[in-house]
Parts: sequence; C-alpha cells; structure tokens
Amino acid sequence: MSSATDTSASVPSGASDPSSTPTTTKGSKAQDFSWVISLFGTAVGAGILFLPINAGAGGIWPLLFVTIIIGPMVYFSHRALSRFVCVSPRKGEDITVVAGDYFGPGVGKAITILYFFAIYPIVLIYGVSITNTIDSLMVNQLGLPQVPRPILSFVLIALMMAVMIAGEKIMLAVTQFLVYPLIAALFIISLMLIPTWHIGDLTQLPKGGGGGLLMTTWLMIPVLVFAFNHSPAISAFSLAMQRAHGDKAAERASWVLKRTATILVVFTMLFVWSCVLSLGADGLAAAREANLPVLSYLANVNDTPAIAYAGPAIAIVAIGSSFFGHYLGAAEGAAGLVRGFTPGVYESLGKRKVSILVAAFMFLSTWIVAILNPSILGVIETLSGPVIAAILYIMPMIAIRKVPALAPYRGKISNIFVVVMGIIAIGAILVSIVRLFA
Repeated sequence: MSSATDTSASVPSGASDPSSTPTTTKGSKAQDFSWVISLFGTAVGAGILFLPINAGAGGIWPLLFVTIIIGPMVYFSHRALSRFVCVSPRKGEDITVVAGDYFGPGVGKAITILYFFAIYPIVLIYGVSITNTIDSLMVNQLGLPQVPRPILSFVLIALMMAVMIAGEKIMLAVTQFLVYPLIAALFIISLMLIPTWHIGDLTQLPKGGGGGLLMTTWLMIPVLVFAFNHSPAISAFSLAMQRAHGDKAAERASWVLKRTATILVVFTMLFVWSCVLSLGADGLAAAREANLPVLSYLANVNDTPAIAYAGPAIAIVAIGSSFFGHYLGAAEGAAGLVRGFTPGVYESLGKRKVSILVAAFMFLSTWIVAILNPSILGVIETLSGPVIAAILYIMPMIAIRKVPALAPYRGKISNIFVVVMGIIAIGAILVSIVRLFA
C-alpha cells in the first residue's frame, strides 16, 4: 500500500494510459442504468416500512423541509464518495485501499475497521428480517405450517448469498428483477391511499413551538439520511464505472447517482407523504406504539387485503435488494481487514481464496444471528449511524481538501453544503444516542 506522500505527485490515471480512455457504448449505458436501479435497491431497505412513522412524527412542516433538502443531500454526498474512488491513481482498488493511499496506512486501517463495522451489523439484521418476514407470510397470510427457523434461515440466506457469489452481472439482473416491482408497489400503494388523505392536526407545531420544530427537524434528518443511504455499494459501483468508462468514470458515476437520487426522492417521499396524510398524527402515534410497519398498521385499520399482502411482499423485495448492496460493502471491508492487518496471509492465500473465506464467514455469522433472532435493530442502526455519516459526508470532503488527485473538485458550494449537513446529521445522531441510553 502506498503512502499518502506518494499521492502528492500523482495524477489521475487515464491522462497517460490509453487503456483508460472511455468508450461509452450502448452496452455500457445499459449497465449504467442497471446501476441506477441497483443503487435504488440498496437504499430502499426494510426501513422504508417504518420511515413514514418516523418521518411524519413531527407533522408536515419538518417533513416539508427535509423533503426539499434530501435530494441534494443524497446526490452530493454519494457523488463525493464515488469521486473518492473513481479518480484514485490506483485504478481497480476499492475504498479500503484508496483510503490508505490518500491518508496513509494507519488512518487507512482505521477507516477500514470503521467501514466494516458500520455495514456488517446491518447485513446481520437483514438475515433476521428476511427470516421473520417470510415466516410471518407463510404462517399468517398463506396458512402454511411453520418451518424450523434454522432450516428456513439457511435456505433464505443461501439464496441471497448465491446471487452475490454468481457475480456482478447476475446481481444487477436480480436486483432489477426485484426493484422494478418495488417501485411499482410503492407508487400504487401511494395512489391507493389518496382517498384517505387528510391534514387534520398534522399542521400543529411540535411541543415547544418554534424550538420544538427546530429540534424535531434536526432529529429527523438522520432518519432520512440513512433511509436513502446507498454508500455500502458505492465502492463496487465506482470500480464498475472505472472498468466501463476509464477516465470518464467520475462523470458517468455522477450521471448514475443523479438519476438514483431522483427516483429515490420521487417514489420514496411520495410513499412517505401518502402514508402520513392517510394516517394523521393520531394514526402515526398508534403505529409507533404498536411497533408495526406502516403497511401492517394500515392493513389493520383499513381492512384492506391488498395492503395486507403488499406489506410482506414489499418487505421481502426491499430486504433482498438492500442486502446485496450492504453485502458488497461488508465483504469489501472484511477483505480489507485481512489485507491490512495480515498482509502475509492475504498474499499467500490470494484474492480469490480470501473472497471465499469472507463469503463463508458472512454466511455463517448471518445464519447464526438469524437463528438467534435478536431484537437490536434500533441500537445497531443508531450506533452504525455516526460512522456511516462520517464516511459518507466528512471523509470525502477532507480528501477533496487534502489530496491532489481530487483538487479539481475543490471550491464548490456543494462541498460546504455536504460538510454542514454531515455535521448536522452526526450531531443529531449523537443526541439520539444520548436519549436512547438516558
């Protein structure tokens, strides 16, 4: 791994390497759009079923504010992280290696540790979530006998892992197959709820008047940030852009990320607004008290069979598509830990064997946690939050400021916006953690 000093004399690969000259063909454009859908799937995980309850808790005014700013937040932050990888002089190396090149081996190892432990727990929870969701669907909706949890979780996790092991093209194809119905379902459910919309007491300010409004809005920002987060897949995505587009990788990555952010905001926030306006303040409070996903609660109070079946279906698709992106990041982090802390082992085994061992570790640990069925989703998301926010919002901005390869991106107003929103998000998460353990 090269030191940070090496980087000062480097220029982005592609200026002198003819092989890196971009050839944006029809096929590569199709693959780019596949990544739009795949990144959408990574962002829209199981949390979307609780998102309207969390986002609508303070009424429509905080929700209106975050709806306006979430698009720029999502796009500019993920674009910066993608550029972090795309313009690295070390082409073909993932974010864990690039971080070491930019900041030095010591800081690079620290970032790799944080990167892994921010994403890996979410993979574990997806193993729990997919098992619980399928088990509930089989027993409650389909009337089938309950399958022993070790067997059910083994089959489900093995199926998701098989897609990842099959390769990038298969993963993108399966993700598209899953995500298009997810987009359609979100849109249809949003429209179905329109007849039940009402403002009611949603226009009331949160307790504490203007101060309560500011606090509610502040604490809501992390909820939206992580509901739209697709950073675990950004490193693998950026490497795919390098392979397809050479020195135009960053430009094409921006094209993809802009479209991902657009469909995320349009379809997800439409769903959030529709649920919030349908339930009202009292309904949202009751759903929170019942600890139910929003569609499950709507099915109970509206007696709508379509929504009763749509809830588990959307959850299954959302969990599956989001699992793929988070697995990419966690596996990348695990391989980075082996490479950084036991380089001799990594060299002797080789990249392929290390990947196999990482896959085995990911499968076994996810399976064990799925069998144990812990109820720690909120704690893990809260504890992972500050690290993800730092990696997504702060680290790329420091690199843009310090690293010569990223010098062309300095002096942009969007950089200031990302740093400010990153500090706001991290501050709100820390306040949430204090409240959680108080």
